[in-house]
Amino acid sequence: MHTLHFPAQAEAIRHPEGQAAQAPKTPARINSVALMQGQKELEIEHSGKIYRLRVTQLNKLILTA
Repeated sequence: MHTLHFPAQAEAIRHPEGQAAQAPKTPARINSVALMQGQKELEIEHSGKIYRLRVTQLNKLILTA
């Protein structure tokens, strides 16, 4: 199994008053081809539960518990 690495979020920015604020966060994005690695189904473990991400015959993604 491969480990996925996501880019670090933006650093904190400063308001004119000198107060630290968090930069707006954008969600991480990964291409489904890279995620699926040529497979039609993969398992994702989350909080002790296994989820299955599957590519359908219509090339849609379905996540089931």
